[in-house]
Amino acid sequence: MPVITGLLQKKMNETSYKKLAALKNPKVTAFVEEFARRCNPRSIYVCDDGPEDAAYLRKLALEKGEERPMALPNQTIHWDGYGDQGRDKKATRYLARPEQLEKMRSLGALPYEEGLAEILGIAENIMEGKDAVVKFFAEGPTRSPFTVPCVQFTDSFYVAHSEAILYRPAYDHFLNMKDGEKDVFFRFIHSAGRLDKLGCSVNIDKRRVYMDTKDNIVYSMNNQYAGNSIGLKKHSMRLAINKSGNEGWLCEHMFLMAALNPEKGRKTYFAGAYPSACGKTSTAMIPGEKIVGDDIVYLRNIGGEFRGVNVEQGIFGIIKDVNAEDDPVIFKNLMLDQETIFSNILQGPDKKPYWLGCGLETPGEGMNNHGPWKKGDRDAEGKEVPLAHGNARYTIRLDYLDNFDQEGFEAKEGVKVQGILYGGRDSDTTVPVEESPSWEDGILLKACTLESETTSATLGKEGVRTPSPMANLDFVAYPLGRYVLNNLNFVKGIKDTPRIFSNNYFMRGPDGKFMTGKLAKKVWLHWAEGRIHGEYGAHETPTGRIPLYPDLKKLFKDLLDTEFSEADYTYLFTFRCSKWLEKLDRTAAFFKKMDPDAPALLDARWEEAKKKIAAAKAAHGDEIPPGAYKP
Repeated sequence: MPVITGLLQKKMNETSYKKLAALKNPKVTAFVEEFARRCNPRSIYVCDDGPEDAAYLRKLALEKGEERPMALPNQTIHWDGYGDQGRDKKATRYLARPEQLEKMRSLGALPYEEGLAEILGIAENIMEGKDAVVKFFAEGPTRSPFTVPCVQFTDSFYVAHSEAILYRPAYDHFLNMKDGEKDVFFRFIHSAGRLDKLGCSVNIDKRRVYMDTKDNIVYSMNNQYAGNSIGLKKHSMRLAINKSGNEGWLCEHMFLMAALNPEKGRKTYFAGAYPSACGKTSTAMIPGEKIVGDDIVYLRNIGGEFRGVNVEQGIFGIIKDVNAEDDPVIFKNLMLDQETIFSNILQGPDKKPYWLGCGLETPGEGMNNHGPWKKGDRDAEGKEVPLAHGNARYTIRLDYLDNFDQEGFEAKEGVKVQGILYGGRDSDTTVPVEESPSWEDGILLKACTLESETTSATLGKEGVRTPSPMANLDFVAYPLGRYVLNNLNFVKGIKDTPRIFSNNYFMRGPDGKFMTGKLAKKVWLHWAEGRIHGEYGAHETPTGRIPLYPDLKKLFKDLLDTEFSEADYTYLFTFRCSKWLEKLDRTAAFFKKMDPDAPALLDARWEEAKKKIAAAKAAHGDEIPPGAYKP
């Protein structure tokens, strides 16, 4: 990138310029100079890690109308435009070099030169007349083996404010980088583009999110919805997945939590991956346990141990159906006067927040992402506008939560992960909890086969199984088969490989109703915790090991003060051979479609599992009750 003499002095005040110069980092300076010239903001403010700059971001977000005050002084509200309410998968593309292109087409890749020319053309003068900010962050703890430093350049003070809540500050980290470290960081350039009177992006037809995983830079233009604009979240995750794949560590779409066993004085760390609407957040927030993070983890071999960190320091959570009964910890915090950004909810006449499923009496008018709203209003297509959007969100710090595991969060070398949970959603196939006999079986038969079943309420057709291998498909930045192979190989050299368990909270009975309540997941978690510590026996199945009835009966009584019938146990934990054969066929077909060059090991392992299940079916029948299977 060219050095543009004197440009930054013109666009920065003296304090900002000195902050940038103090880093003595040519690559950072070149990045800022290049986009100062290309995007042409009126001014550029450089943030350090101090509280004054954090307050300044919030102040500017309010002054510019990107956020608005609410009844409680420390809460604000932001609206994204009516057409900017979720991740834009069609406009989110990888920039692939010629040698990458064919293998990345199924992941949404563009030819590098073509995509780069387009996005740089959109960026030309896009910030003209606007103020911009440069902020430094770290993915993972600073000054640790996990640290990935990041620089964000944006003209959205809402985006910068959100990231200041969600990510660890890292100006001091950049300031103390040694010469050999100064070139290794992620770069994010973002512009909300032209804004309307609600502070929402106007030119969403030119919304683009283009990612260059080779040079570790993301270009995001003409959007404000955080899933498209906050570079350090899913954009950074894609860069990190590629980086980890090349370097021999893992970046996964997982929570990190601790299951507590006060009676035994134990704290057992689990990571868990679940597709959307499959119980990920509710598992991370099980009452009585501790949470380290709810969304993204980095995993490394540290001294022969499988160790992980939470990449973030906050939560950007879906707020729909968060209420005092179902999510008491989160709901309590959303009612407190502490720094919170709400997005795309309703601000009532009383300036208080309301959302779908909040459990509160809601007003019939207010302001939402539609603008001034009253019940019965219709949009341009004649559809009734609800009081809030279904993808409305909240942004808060994790350390507000009473169940936050500060010790685990701050651990520079991460926490030792002893269990991995992979949870899908189906009504008739996967048992509530099953232990894999090996790491390889866990990845290939639990993680790779994850699916999420739709309901009639969502798509108008019930029972559609959407493949979601590793619950990470949208973010895998290189061919899927190689990604799975990297997961398989990661544990080489690790002394105490975590146990892998599958979860499914959505089994339905003959009457079509869910078989267990929402808190039953605490029982499944603690059975897994006990298995890790050698406390429970198990029945064998063709795909793993399931609980014994007496152990679950006791756990339901001890943990939930609830009875659990043997009839329900038998129904829930019956192995359904034909359903599993169909599931494995779907998995193999999906991988063949997504990555025709996937390693032969994957398909061979699924064929082996199918033969084993077919033999079990021949010996024991199509539905095998718990304990009946004899390997």
